[in-house]
Amino acid sequence: MADINLTPTLDGRTALVTGSAKRVGREVLLALADAGADVAVHYRQSGEAAAATAETAREYDVAATTVQADVTVPDEVDTMIARCETELDTIDILVNAVGPLPQGRWDELSLAEWRRTIEGCLYGTYLCTQAVLPTMRDTHWGRIINFGVADARDDRAVPMNFPYFAAKKAVLLFTRTVAYDTQDNGITVNAVSPFAVENTVVDVSGYPRGRPARFNDVIAPILFFCTDAAEYISGQNIAIDGGRLQEA
Repeated sequence: MADINLTPTLDGRTALVTGSAKRVGREVLLALADAGADVAVHYRQSGEAAAATAETAREYDVAATTVQADVTVPDEVDTMIARCETELDTIDILVNAVGPLPQGRWDELSLAEWRRTIEGCLYGTYLCTQAVLPTMRDTHWGRIINFGVADARDDRAVPMNFPYFAAKKAVLLFTRTVAYDTQDNGITVNAVSPFAVENTVVDVSGYPRGRPARFNDVIAPILFFCTDAAEYISGQNIAIDGGRLQEA
């Protein structure tokens, strides 16, 4: 029988999840802590929520700290990574979960909203990835998981919230590019692309199963990507949409 362990055991690993003070980022971080990883809770403004998330993570008998940064500012990202390494250890797992979502048609959003969205989704993913890669290359082990969005997989028109979908489409191409460039370093780079996750304000009456994705639907592939069982899987994107966007 093949020797495959699909149970995520991340003892001795350190994970940084951006945007993990609240919502889906928080749930991902707590799942990594439950699997044994020491964790860094990143936030930009939600300091109290980040502290509460770190406290909850410690209930899994792992080390947890909070780190504040605007992930679109290179110096702040470098400071964040340095603090993680000082208070925890070198980062083995990076989950890029930050992604500001504007509300409005493409021609109604201001230039500032366009910039904030593209910088937060794409530049933040790029800067955080760039910051952790040198150490991952040195240790010959690393897991990077980026957040896309299900509708970014094809070329259909997206009049609403266009900057978000454009940035996420770029994130998926970035995922494949970094996976290609790290294929000989023991590093994997993958993406998960939910469409709508629980607590969404989107009408989901026509969705498969009549519901959005649950947090666990998003967490499961992320945990799998972090295991040694997934060491030969890189540059991939898992759409978490219940089959909604599959053509008949």
